[in-house]
Amino acid sequence: MGLATVLAQVAAGVVALHLLGLVAVVGRDGLAGAPGRVRANLRAVAPTLGLLVVVLAVNGVVRDVGVELSWLIGVNITGAIHALEGGFVAWVQSLATPPLTTYFSAVYVFGYAFLLTFPVVAYLACRSDRPVRTLLVAYAVNYALGLVCYVLFVSYGPRNVTPEAVDSLLYAHWPQAQLLTGRVNRNTNVFPSLHTSLSVTVALVAYRYREVYPRWTPVAAALAGSIAVSTMYLGIHWATDVVAGAALAAVAVAVGLRVTAPAGESADPVDGADPADGATGRWTDRVADWIRE
Repeated sequence: MGLATVLAQVAAGVVALHLLGLVAVVGRDGLAGAPGRVRANLRAVAPTLGLLVVVLAVNGVVRDVGVELSWLIGVNITGAIHALEGGFVAWVQSLATPPLTTYFSAVYVFGYAFLLTFPVVAYLACRSDRPVRTLLVAYAVNYALGLVCYVLFVSYGPRNVTPEAVDSLLYAHWPQAQLLTGRVNRNTNVFPSLHTSLSVTVALVAYRYREVYPRWTPVAAALAGSIAVSTMYLGIHWATDVVAGAALAAVAVAVGLRVTAPAGESADPVDGADPADGATGRWTDRVADWIRE
């Protein structure tokens, strides 16, 4: 099986999830008149989308030379992380069962692709362009700061450092996945976990704009939590990477809220939700205020 076949399988699965999501999350009322709103929102977010494309292009170029650059100017923190958390990931894998391995492998590949792409489509169909602009800005910040960390810090994952205790469960369960991950991942780029940071970003934005699609918030939270756990369960990331990824997500969402807030107004959500309502709202507000100061 080649890369094209694997990509086709993933694309087919993600498209099916999108169709299910549009029906279950956006609903008939949300889809009514959606094409016109999508065209209007696309025009409004075109500069933000362009920024994300530029960041992704730079990310792709720098990643090709980043490994060598990291060994020249970066700090190898692998030993420090291993000393900090010891055999935690090995303990997580001690709970492994075939059904759990199937679930976390599917979540890591299919669920992650769906979680990152579906809210972009869904928010383009809503009446305000702020949710999708916030999300796109947050994605760009995630990739930009993540790339800086990958250059500054050299870190190998637990399956590379302790292969006698931690298995590569994803590749053992679905070897073809390596064709995908090998195109974008490097063994020394595990701090922070971008799977975690981008997934938590989606969950935070979903909560922030929960009045837009109330059914999406619990789905996004459950998927984000599962993806964060999967990175450790599959032996790819340390718990430290996951914690750092969650912190990166908070910063990225705070920047997104601040950038997309109208001039002279706070980073309040759309549709009348209280900006300081709930722990997540207060948390992102504090980070946004810290960045502003």
